[in-house]
Amino acid sequence: MGFIQQYTGELAALATAFCWAVTATAFEHSAKRIGSMNMNLLRLLLGLVFLSTYTFVSRGYWLPFDATRTEWFWLTLSGIVGIVIGDILLFEAFVRIGARISMLIYSSVPPLSGLMALIFLGEKMTPIQIAGMFITVAGIVSVILVTEKDTSKIHFTYPVIGILFAFGGAAGQAGGYILGKYGMAGYDPFSATQIRLIAGLICFIILFTVRNHWPHLIRAFKQKDALVSLTIGSFFGPFLGISLSLMAVQRINPGVASTLISLTPILLIPYAFMVKKERVTLREIMGTVIALTGAAIMFI
Repeated sequence: MGFIQQYTGELAALATAFCWAVTATAFEHSAKRIGSMNMNLLRLLLGLVFLSTYTFVSRGYWLPFDATRTEWFWLTLSGIVGIVIGDILLFEAFVRIGARISMLIYSSVPPLSGLMALIFLGEKMTPIQIAGMFITVAGIVSVILVTEKDTSKIHFTYPVIGILFAFGGAAGQAGGYILGKYGMAGYDPFSATQIRLIAGLICFIILFTVRNHWPHLIRAFKQKDALVSLTIGSFFGPFLGISLSLMAVQRINPGVASTLISLTPILLIPYAFMVKKERVTLREIMGTVIALTGAAIMFI
């Protein structure tokens, strides 16, 4: 017990990385069977149910009725950019190139957040943070690009459209973080997440109505295995993963917590190799390690 109490923050951060790995694999399985659009709407609904139950127990509010108009405004924008746009692109990348490579590219969120903070907030990066940004990008590039031995031509190792979707998802998440910074100041993070999910749900409901996508959602309920993986992903992601990440940040340095949490792509490698029987090359492993090293340097 002494060990657990002494390293509660570190263990919570590692558990968060495990939660994100479970979520990514569960959502990849679900998205390939019922489509990323259906999965997005349903996982937001389930995530909101889990969060609302928690906030009622912890704060006495089913929904964030105590939030100000300013908090609603910025967190709604954050939800639209991060949860709607960003996650639509990320989950489509899951379908095209798989969760492992998508989450590797997703590790570009820290440098993208740094660039956006510099452009929109005027927050400057230190030289070592800039170095970390370039190392992260170099690690990602080493995985998605390869040079032919005979012709010296450079080509992508995975479908370009899937890679673009993954980068778009990372950019959306980074933008959501920047916008959310205005709304989360001094407000409960769980309730702030509720506002983002509510904004996402409203946007998807409008999108489903405009595109007449509701019949596809009804057919999705016939895919029982997909719904099971969707429920698992919603529990480990929007609910448990967020809870553990907040516990980690409360108990240890946020930079250390973020670095440990970013180990998700590493955890996905043995799953891809042993369960999915994917061919994982040494170059991909090294590229993943390099990218995560760059992300770690960003927090020094």
